[in-house]
Amino acid sequence: MGSPEGRFHFAIDRGGTFTDVFAQCPGGHVRVLKLLSEDPANYADAPTEGIRRILEQEGGTLLPRDWPLDTSRIASIRMGTTVATNALLERSGERVGLLVTRGFRDLLHIGNQARGDLFDLSVPMSEGLYEEVLEVDERVVLYRHEPGAGTPVKGRTGDLLEVQQPVDLGGLRGKLEGLLARGIRSLAVVLMHSYTWAQHEQQVGALARELGFTHVSLSSEAMPMVRIVPRGHTACADAYLTPAIQRYVQGFCRGFQGHSQDVQVLFMRSDGGLAPMDAFNGSRAVLSGPAGGVVGYSVTTHRAEGGQPVIGFDMGGTSTDVSRYAGEFEHVFEASTAGVTLQAPQLDINTVAAGGGSRLFFRSGLFVVGPESAGAHPGPACYRKGGPVTVTDANLVLGRLLPSSFPCIFGPGEDQPLSPEASRKALEAVATEVNSFLANGPCPASPLSLEEVAMGFVRVANEAMCRPIRALTQARGHDPSAHVLACFGGAGGQHACAIARALGMDTVHIHRHSGLLSALGLALADVVHEAQEPCSLLYGPETFVQLDQRLSRLEEQCVGALRAQGFLRSQISTESFLHLRYQGTDCALMVSAHQHPATTSSPHAGDFGAAFVERYMREFGFVIPERPVVVDDVRVRGTGHSSLHLENTPKTQTGPPRVDKMTQCYFEGGYQETPVYLLGELGYGHKLQGPCFIIDSNSTILVEPGCQAEVTETGDIRITVGAEVSSTVGTQLDPIQLSIFSHRFMSIAEQMGRILQRTAISTNIKERLDFSCALFGPDGGLVSNAPHIPVHLGAMQETVQFQIQHLGTDLHPGDVLLSNHPSAGGSHLPDLTVITPVFWPGQTRPVFYVASRGHHADIGGITPGSMPPHSTTLQQEGAVFLSFKLVQGGVFREEAVTEALRAPGKIPGCSGTRNLHDNLSDLRAQVAANQKGIQLVGELIGQYGLEVVQAYMGHIQANAELAVRDMLRAFGTARQARGLPLEVSAEDHMDDGSPIRLRVHINLGQGSAVFDFSGTGPEVFGNLNAPRAITLSALIYCLRCLVGRDIPLNQGCLAPVRVVIPRGSILDPSPEAAVVGGNVLTSQRVVDVILGAFGACAASQGCMNNVTLGNAHMGYYETVAGGAGAGPGWHGRSGVHSHMTNTRITDPEILESRYPVVLRRFELRPGSGGHGRFRGGDGVVRELLFREEALLSVLTERRAFQPYGLHGGQPGACGLNLLIRKDGRTVNLGGKTSVTVNPGDVFCLHTPGGGGYGDPEEPASPPGSPRQVSAFPERGSVYDYRRAQEAV
Repeated sequence: MGSPEGRFHFAIDRGGTFTDVFAQCPGGHVRVLKLLSEDPANYADAPTEGIRRILEQEGGTLLPRDWPLDTSRIASIRMGTTVATNALLERSGERVGLLVTRGFRDLLHIGNQARGDLFDLSVPMSEGLYEEVLEVDERVVLYRHEPGAGTPVKGRTGDLLEVQQPVDLGGLRGKLEGLLARGIRSLAVVLMHSYTWAQHEQQVGALARELGFTHVSLSSEAMPMVRIVPRGHTACADAYLTPAIQRYVQGFCRGFQGHSQDVQVLFMRSDGGLAPMDAFNGSRAVLSGPAGGVVGYSVTTHRAEGGQPVIGFDMGGTSTDVSRYAGEFEHVFEASTAGVTLQAPQLDINTVAAGGGSRLFFRSGLFVVGPESAGAHPGPACYRKGGPVTVTDANLVLGRLLPSSFPCIFGPGEDQPLSPEASRKALEAVATEVNSFLANGPCPASPLSLEEVAMGFVRVANEAMCRPIRALTQARGHDPSAHVLACFGGAGGQHACAIARALGMDTVHIHRHSGLLSALGLALADVVHEAQEPCSLLYGPETFVQLDQRLSRLEEQCVGALRAQGFLRSQISTESFLHLRYQGTDCALMVSAHQHPATTSSPHAGDFGAAFVERYMREFGFVIPERPVVVDDVRVRGTGHSSLHLENTPKTQTGPPRVDKMTQCYFEGGYQETPVYLLGELGYGHKLQGPCFIIDSNSTILVEPGCQAEVTETGDIRITVGAEVSSTVGTQLDPIQLSIFSHRFMSIAEQMGRILQRTAISTNIKERLDFSCALFGPDGGLVSNAPHIPVHLGAMQETVQFQIQHLGTDLHPGDVLLSNHPSAGGSHLPDLTVITPVFWPGQTRPVFYVASRGHHADIGGITPGSMPPHSTTLQQEGAVFLSFKLVQGGVFREEAVTEALRAPGKIPGCSGTRNLHDNLSDLRAQVAANQKGIQLVGELIGQYGLEVVQAYMGHIQANAELAVRDMLRAFGTARQARGLPLEVSAEDHMDDGSPIRLRVHINLGQGSAVFDFSGTGPEVFGNLNAPRAITLSALIYCLRCLVGRDIPLNQGCLAPVRVVIPRGSILDPSPEAAVVGGNVLTSQRVVDVILGAFGACAASQGCMNNVTLGNAHMGYYETVAGGAGAGPGWHGRSGVHSHMTNTRITDPEILESRYPVVLRRFELRPGSGGHGRFRGGDGVVRELLFREEALLSVLTERRAFQPYGLHGGQPGACGLNLLIRKDGRTVNLGGKTSVTVNPGDVFCLHTPGGGGYGDPEEPASPPGSPRQVSAFPERGSVYDYRRAQEAV
């Protein structure tokens, strides 16, 4: 950032609330400034105002606000801004028109078809960024040497393509003119396979610009990577945000003489590199603000701590950003922000909804922090604007914030100090709820003081912030305790010691400018230019020359772009990357070869193969040496080194540090006299024993008891974290400990899942994340289950409890069990459950159990994939395990399990497993995941003792029970108040006419209910039979939806409920009944019946629309979205999965590149949702054209009985499965069949719509308006992983 002497260099972070300015002044000294980002009464633009103030202070002359600033004294301005993020969150960007290949008008609405919140019946999802859609008549497909195909063309990946239909520009011209006439000036162009064949998009773009569109974003330029859905979202985001960014940049430049033409103005991009303002676009600007902080600690803390890996902890008002740096930036190339999936390089910054403004609640015996936030307005209660009680208020009550260190900017007139009284008053209301529960709850206990309640909330908030840090590190095979915690942001200093202690870290590093570290990071950042292009070559000696040529060409582009910005060649470095994956998998890694120099058997650019294998082994624990490696993309990152050299001359100590004042601060055990030191008065070598405060104008650092702070050579604060003083936790219920144990139990199940995903080999577990891991008490009762797959929710508990009863005393240390039988709690045979009993010294019986359930792609049976549409016995569906010792005495029984997996081959018409290698690998991964669970619970027992851990397993189950009882009482009371009986009922039918009947009787006094399925139809000769465990899973799912907020999902949910299921019925069939359809179809009908009885919402599509395609050399399986049911206050969502499934669908471009099909249509089915005061969601139309002979199997429902409407709402439309033969003949396939299809045949799937709600004649109030929640959306790889896990 250096160069011309005597001129200023500014680095400015324009955040949502405050703007931070870091300036290196002539002579090298530094000035910092913090001001409000929005203060229209005093200035128009905060960054310009910050520059004006510093120039005025340094120059000693008055600079009027309404005069453009003289730029002669300014060398450079670097800026990070939340302009793009805010426009995305507030949906305040440009009006956009989307141009997409015909047949895909609703593709971005459908997206991957998974819903965001598994248990929210209203299915809230972010709406698209585009206002109108135009379909473009054009089509490009991959060339497959078919008879009659045209001459192939070569795409930029090297793939051969067939242009089936050139762009109809004549027909498009009039449609574009219509868009212009309606005031739309910005376009996103998203055409199939444009990542490799960009010509069609370029033709459309040229026409649009000729007609006068001011901004045109081509997806092939925005991010030329395969997968049209994220690429399309990226192009839309670019078209939506870039004009807003350009307007902001132009407005900023107008504040300077000559529009700042003589000043180097650079903006921070999401990838941690700076770019000139004309190259700063919307899709790469979303993390512009937070990226500066990551660069800041990577340059300062990482170096100061001798290269030790660092966790960045940036706690702000509404959220906390967590990231990691270990010598190189960790990038992700696809991530969601505010409901929009962007395909662009961005730092892996994980945002969790826990900040100073996070609201505090006491719910059904649990301390709950967030995700709702008080926001900047009204803000926490202490802001004097009537706001709710928050984490900030709890810290203020505890004396951990000093009102005297804050400016008087609060209250209606923004001239008052922080109000501890308002905090105490708001927290007292919550404390009253807590103490009422303690006095009258299931385990009466002594009341808590106000400080104990506040301390409880702070501890729960800390645990909530530890979970993503554990996930971020352990997901990639790293130990969190081996890291330094780099703390920055306004609120982090009060929590840093506690967070580090909880994670086992021994060092916290707080930079002397920690309150402005993002601005400092901008000053220290480099200018970056990236070039990337798609590829489809295999990585091998025959392609090394081509790869080197491509990388060399991209390197020239990067160097040329940076030299054009004034960098000398000696200031420029480049790094080459290949995006590699094993063939047949989706798990691609972007690898650099900078630590793997070239060998005789690698490209000249480096040994990317060795780098890939090393990283794959580290992240996943295995490699697949026999599998070819595919190059998806080639990328070069060019860096122009230009960073600032800070003056590092803090004063050395002169005598002991001066205590500014003493204050009272609350810690575990009571108040302690706590000295306050001013950071500006501390010198190198000063050491401060905790407890103490270190404050400056921008941050408050709390050094907790048992910790020691010292001032480093560079003036930073390094805190050595001492061991926690152990406090005795008893077995009696403590609501604070209950909330902490709730997080710890969930964290154990989550970390088991991470190990399973890392070490599994199959696509189903590793990439589709079709698995669940769980922790069970000594009675086999579920304690925690994460992440949540609805159909697994209650079923695993039944499996564990069956084994306990079945084996009795025949359970020994070193045993691991395998089961999948429906009568033993199984869901369907491909879901294999591995159970490990855990023994403890001095105990004769297992003290708890851990289990993992994973969907195996094939375990034999009559069809590949083990999902036959017309099986009639269980044996036809694959290998069966009732109670099988997979490991005995610590030895993995490979021979015995292999024999069992091959056993179905002995049955006529059946085959044994078709993929034994993956079965065995995944079973070993499940055993390893269980071992991780055992280790983590062992650590918990080591910390608290066996008796306490088992007691809290019981308490957490009782807490879930309490939440369900509260819901049942509230439902019964509401019916009673309207003079309605306490018994409700519902009935629905499977397409074969089998009735599912339910009567629910509510006991108001006990808050309990009987769910009686008597009258349900008998077991069927087919596979729609649902094991009892499926009904319990559906019931837990419905109860959680009806509770309407986060509760622990465990055995306690079913404690207030007695379930009556007639033996021999379709819901409790005989042990040998076929069940594969029960798992995926009947489960949906059970949910429809339960929600219908409670009147919660109309029926959703009630089907998973299972489609399987296969022949001798390929197999493909998908489930397809439909319409969601409407409810009281919301229209049903269209084109989404509902209830017991949430499976993501394969991207159209991936589908066509890997399988012999062309996806002709994938769009909504207008009018299929039921009419009503609130409309049901529409189903979808999906058309597959076959390019090879194959066997098509469909397993579907709601083809005869429509999804019901409620309270006068109309039913949704039935689904329809059509086969259109090449000769034009159309055949209705019915709901369940297998049929041979030939090249040219088309399968046309119409999925059901959702039912309507309320009388269509009544005017609908605006849907979705009742819930106004100020919550910061989560983002980052940890969040995206959880979303993917829930999308199964």
